[in-house]
Amino acid sequence: MNAYIPYGAYWSTPFARWQGEFAHLHSMEFAAHVAREELEKRKLPLSAFDFAAYGITVMQNRSFYGLPWFTGLLGAEHLPGPTVNQACATGARLVATAAGEFAMGTASTALLVSGDRTSNGPHVYYPAPEAPGGTGISENVVLDSFNVDPFARCAMVDTADNVARREGIDTAEQHELTLYRNTQYAEALKDGRAFQTRYMPAEFAVPDARFRKTVKTVTGDCGVYPASAEKMAALKPVRDGGSVTFAAQTHPADGNAGLVMTADPGRARELSPVSGGPQVQVIAVGQARVEKAHMPAAPVDAARKALEFAGLTIADMTAVKSHNPFAVNDIAFARAFGIDWKTMNNYGCSLIWGHPQGPTGLRAMIEMIEELEIKGGGYGLFQGCAAGDSAMAVILRVG
Repeated sequence: MNAYIPYGAYWSTPFARWQGEFAHLHSMEFAAHVAREELEKRKLPLSAFDFAAYGITVMQNRSFYGLPWFTGLLGAEHLPGPTVNQACATGARLVATAAGEFAMGTASTALLVSGDRTSNGPHVYYPAPEAPGGTGISENVVLDSFNVDPFARCAMVDTADNVARREGIDTAEQHELTLYRNTQYAEALKDGRAFQTRYMPAEFAVPDARFRKTVKTVTGDCGVYPASAEKMAALKPVRDGGSVTFAAQTHPADGNAGLVMTADPGRARELSPVSGGPQVQVIAVGQARVEKAHMPAAPVDAARKALEFAGLTIADMTAVKSHNPFAVNDIAFARAFGIDWKTMNNYGCSLIWGHPQGPTGLRAMIEMIEELEIKGGGYGLFQGCAAGDSAMAVILRVG
């Protein structure tokens, strides 16, 4: 696949637990504010791009205008492209979208950005003139999406319980994994957050709602809850008869992330802000949909398809990264491929640092690139589930 990510040409904000530090910021305006600063920091001119795509899953005021508004806010009025929403798989879909444009020859260098705000989710009213009295229906866009899959007719937590029940995954193992994922995240915080500052500012200036002044400065993710075996042991499952507790699932969050892709390896070297950095190539993409109400199992099939397309096996992967809204995801995945779940998600994952939906996968892939660079290169597999019992997977090679 002729798709490359210039090493270092990517970024992420810290992720903030919903109703926290970023709750006052319009997600698209915030993402444009950050992207403009990060591109300037890397000396990447807007003229370098001939395609862009923006990922958003939670509507914001005027977000109907999507990508053209986002690039307009950047000052890149020449850039066309789509607005993308594939729930939690939006990051992987952005990568696949750019790779498809490259394959068709309609673009050569892409700017991919996603930003979401689960805080203050919109409350929407849908008119129904033919209903009794003309009374319409309403939804809370964020909360109702978590709690009701209109096709599977269950909440997302129910899909995790279903997979746990089928695979024989108990609460104790879910809590064991959650504790271990916390220790992996702690590695990213060592030495002044040396790992995270490879792609995230050491100090992040939080702007006011008009982006005119700084209202506070944060150092790293906000609202990560410290794990305690004793506290987790006292928790009851969310559902009667289930096994998933609040400790074994992620928290909604706000934030944004972005990366650059190009169709040419030479161009990737030119655009890399790190002289002599490794080559990063997108090798394959896979997608899948599984049995209704079994969302955490979907990444298994998506990963199998990506590996098949690439002509590789799980043993060829130097790093495996997941979007894991539930601890169940990683346990089921590891069992399916016969690997130890402790080898996955070094330096952090969405189970710990949170889930702002659209940008979640982008951050995970960025962290995977940096892990592979530390290890001297190799193949990496990112996989993650998405609403509707679906999933996507991306294989990258750092060399």
